Amino acid sequence: MSDVTAPPGAHETENEAHPRDAAGSVGEAGAPGPATPGADVPRPGEILLAATPIGNAGDASARLRLALEKADIVAAEDTRRVKALAQRLGLRIGGRTVAYHEHNEAQRTGELIEAAQSGQSVVMVSDAGMPSVSDPGYRLVVAAAEAGVPVSAAPGPSAVLTALAVSGLASDRFCFEGFLPRKQGERGRALAELADERRTMVLFESPRRVHATLKAMVEAFGPERPAALCRELTKTHEEVRRATLAELAASTAGEVLGEIVLVVAGAPQRSADPEQAAAAALALADGGMRLKEAAAQVARGRGLRPNAVYERALALRH
Repeated sequence: MSDVTAPPGAHETENEAHPRDAAGSVGEAGAPGPATPGADVPRPGEILLAATPIGNAGDASARLRLALEKADIVAAEDTRRVKALAQRLGLRIGGRTVAYHEHNEAQRTGELIEAAQSGQSVVMVSDAGMPSVSDPGYRLVVAAAEAGVPVSAAPGPSAVLTALAVSGLASDRFCFEGFLPRKQGERGRALAELADERRTMVLFESPRRVHATLKAMVEAFGPERPAALCRELTKTHEEVRRATLAELAASTAGEVLGEIVLVVAGAPQRSADPEQAAAAALALADGGMRLKEAAAQVARGRGLRPNAVYERALALRH
């Protein structure tokens, strides 16, 4: 979920890892142990998305360990990070390590598909959490599906679900919005579209922008909307702040450090007021959306007829 620029050299094009360990896996203390046979071994001709720890290396699954040891190719968002993770886990990456990130995924996707089609086992990992969730991997899954290449997953840590679980907010219905747009106008329009969202919302944000984002949420959602700011989840300095949006905005006016996940309560039930709905549709239209589409979107969220909202918005406009 990292939104921070990687250090120089992090996006290597291709690196040879340690040679395969014929004796099997390597334990925490460095002593060799028997490899686990069977279906958990990365399968030839398959692409495996493997979740990596979001902070605490102890959350690495046995399947992730085996995948790193036994796969023919490990495609990593940052090759240096996956090698450092392997070192912390006391194991050796057995196959070839290649970089797969936003700057080279268009080219490398085809290479990985061809490798799987030739019978090699391919494991995809991101810097933290599950690949393809606000991280590289989505394009690879789409291409694999189109090519008929099997895709499986070794599930594990997830910043989205971890934050939702500890937020204290409703978890029976939720949506994930990833990172909001960086530009103020685009961010405001995105939040305006979410103002009537009834489900709990989970978002990622950079520590550099979290204060501005929370202030924008106060304007879009109101100051009293319950929320949680989850910082450095599973790490030594983990912190969960549960408060209103206004209180969280005030608390982030100074320096904020670490990986941030925001969890925001859904909108309360509103009365179906056509006048307010028309005004909301006009606000969306002012942000660039076609008025008819804006009216339909607002109507769906409030149980009103789209045509009624559209006609009332036209009347208000004139």
